[in-house]
Amino acid sequence: MMRPYIYALGFVFLASGALSAEPAQRIVSAGGSITEIIYALGQEHRLVARDSTSNHPAEVSELPSVGYVRRLSAEGLLSVNPDLILTEEGAGPPETLEVLAETQIPLVSVPMGHDREAVITKIRTVAIALDMPEEGEELAARIGAAIDAASEQSDLAEKRVLFVLSIQGARVLAGGSNTASQGIIEMAGAINAVEGFEGYKPLGDEAIITAAPDVILMMDAGTAMYVTDEEVLSHPAIAATPAGQNKRVLRMDGMLLLGFSVRTGQAIIDLAAGLRGANG
Repeated sequence: MMRPYIYALGFVFLASGALSAEPAQRIVSAGGSITEIIYALGQEHRLVARDSTSNHPAEVSELPSVGYVRRLSAEGLLSVNPDLILTEEGAGPPETLEVLAETQIPLVSVPMGHDREAVITKIRTVAIALDMPEEGEELAARIGAAIDAASEQSDLAEKRVLFVLSIQGARVLAGGSNTASQGIIEMAGAINAVEGFEGYKPLGDEAIITAAPDVILMMDAGTAMYVTDEEVLSHPAIAATPAGQNKRVLRMDGMLLLGFSVRTGQAIIDLAAGLRGANG
């Protein structure tokens, strides 16, 4: 089977090293969402290394780490002698990808996105790269059904949610449009409290107060950017919002919440339940 070599800077070609008739047996997964799909397909025995965002299931931590998905080193990747490298779209830096292209080791950049179809596309892309298209379709159907069922149970149209990535002093870094945080908030049936910008950007005090979130959503303690609930609620602008006045801070595992992979249905259920619990 011809495996696609997909270069993350936006063009596609076939590397001669990608023409092997044998399925890859030494796979590096650079992206937590990809790693979860590999496990869901029952192919974890083919993994030889993973990136630092790959933290589920817990046993994946026993594999060597090749670093953070956006700061990969060619030396680290090549040291495990892979015959296939799977990366999330946006992996880098570009110079590392250029070195890998010269080696002609098959490299697949898995498309990212923040909705149901993005999850399905990820699953299909990974499954094809692993020479398991039929199993991929079965997994995609199962995960798609789980997402649909979870979304149908969500009814939080009036709940305004502000996702805060980090707080450093007075600086609040929040999620706007075209982000994983907006995607999961909307899939849970709630409203992203901020609009007018894309990505994750600092919000001024006035913008926070105007956003009037009912709930502050953050990742849990398993991140270097962790601040306590007390620190969050003591921020003057947050304290002036409904979320601050009612002390509503909801935390979830970052990869579960923002990974858009095989656990997204559960993420929707957990987020919706947490937001319902934040009523009052």
